[in-house]
Amino acid sequence: MRSRAALLSFLFVAVGLIGGCGDGDGEEETQAQLPEGCEQVEKPAPKDVELKRPKRLRPPPSGSVAVVETSCGSFEIALETKDSAKTTASFAYQVEQAVYNGTVFHRIVPDFVIQGGDPNGDGTGGAGYFVDEPPPPSVEYTRGTVAMAKTEVEPPGRSGSQFFVVVAADAGLPANFALLGEVSSGRGVTERIAEAGDPAAGQTGEPRVPVVIERIVLEPG
Repeated sequence: MRSRAALLSFLFVAVGLIGGCGDGDGEEETQAQLPEGCEQVEKPAPKDVELKRPKRLRPPPSGSVAVVETSCGSFEIALETKDSAKTTASFAYQVEQAVYNGTVFHRIVPDFVIQGGDPNGDGTGGAGYFVDEPPPPSVEYTRGTVAMAKTEVEPPGRSGSQFFVVVAADAGLPANFALLGEVSSGRGVTERIAEAGDPAAGQTGEPRVPVVIERIVLEPG
């Protein structure tokens, strides 16, 4: 039986784009779909990212946070540098290389997760390399947990650039996803982003409107 972990696999689906005529009615409909507190933005073009894994990845200092600035506001991730040294080091390196700037939350599943970090913007891309670091067996993916996404066929703890934030009380996922940290500030923003999801989209998580990650900034502890 497929687990809900399947929802966090990269998506290889063709999404039809519904074109509008650009009249007033279409603009009003878009405004109605936009969660309160979010800016109306265009979906960025795909980015060509092909990084080489550094010979030595150093985790950021203990207590470091990643400030995620989005078109729906900002939230902070307290990075789990102790138990996830390799994962947080890779994430920090990609932040420094501006991998996440100008990307989107391409997958928004209400009452489950919001997922972003793909330079391609459709769930098929990554940074150009991966790291492996299985999470602690006792990890639980509860509201506010931030972890790295992977395909079903990849081993536990593998991560590229894509990450997800749990917006459900408990996502019910097995301990397969590398732990990045926890939302320490701005959970209301992550809930707001979740409102951009379309319940009718099902497992694809195709958002009703674009939510852009403008940039991610590291702040040392």
